[in-house]
Amino acid sequence: MAARRLSHAATANIRKIVVTARTFDSTLQLLTSPQTNVLHNPHAAPWSRDELVHHAADAHALVCFMTDSVDAQLLDACPQLQMVACALKGFDNFDTEECARRGVAVTAVPDLLTAPTAELAIALGLGLGRHVRAGDDLVRRGDFHGWRPQLYGTGIAGSTIGIFGAGAVGLAVASCLRGFAPAKILYHDTQPLPLETERHLGLTAATEGLEQLLAESDLVFICTPLSAQTRHAISRDTLGAARRGVLLVNISRGSCVCEAAVADALESGALGGYAADVFEFEDWAWAGRPAGIEPRLRKHPNTLFTPHLGSAVESARREIERAAATEVVRWLDGTPLLHRVN
Repeated sequence: MAARRLSHAATANIRKIVVTARTFDSTLQLLTSPQTNVLHNPHAAPWSRDELVHHAADAHALVCFMTDSVDAQLLDACPQLQMVACALKGFDNFDTEECARRGVAVTAVPDLLTAPTAELAIALGLGLGRHVRAGDDLVRRGDFHGWRPQLYGTGIAGSTIGIFGAGAVGLAVASCLRGFAPAKILYHDTQPLPLETERHLGLTAATEGLEQLLAESDLVFICTPLSAQTRHAISRDTLGAARRGVLLVNISRGSCVCEAAVADALESGALGGYAADVFEFEDWAWAGRPAGIEPRLRKHPNTLFTPHLGSAVESARREIERAAATEVVRWLDGTPLLHRVN
């Protein structure tokens, strides 16, 4: 017997959902129903903009990831788009105002990234300060023949630690740090914390600003969101006020740091080391972003990098995708969205 065909009316009511990155089967199952046509990218590599437009030109909803950017040009190419569910917390690369003008809802995930991001921040800080990269290389080269008086570094215990940005991630980093017994934890944020929070976490405000934080700290964690005010906050000027040999860890957004300025400071010896999980070229929405990572950073021995692994804990990623997909399901059902950002 021939397969039964859907009526024209039924076909017209089917909503196309495009998932732009490789995802868990459970996420696809949540999105799949008789009322949806789900298309997903099965590969780890992101689609090019042309490929995305090809797949999403007739889409009603997108599930997007860090490699994506939704702007007026993409919206022009996707006239049926009504919903963008971001499987991420920081939506810097998404023009939420333009989406709102066109009636396109945008959602982001709730706070599911803080704990794994803070863990990675501590790992990068310890790895940079204790020369883990150089030590691993020495062992792999076959040059380790027992203990030698070498690779002395900077630990957390007894050191002054700085935190730039006292939001959720900054506070989580501070909480993790308490177990390492630093001498002092300084923080800088445009919004001072309540005294009760400062006391609870053992924090001291750098009342003279970022320059004071850099001047007095042995190790600084960059945890601030990216905005017009924080873009290139770590610059030649602010690094000029830093304690010589200070270590920097960037766990927030790449463009909070001017990578060229950091490379200059590393080469001059003013900066003792730089670790990062995020890079300027990833911030698609910012004009003038570089095409790639500053080459001098990749070559410098006093650097340590991870490829944007802040949330790369399997249980966390599953929850992030589930939260994004659930917003699409709520949109399909006509239920109010939980985490709309526009």
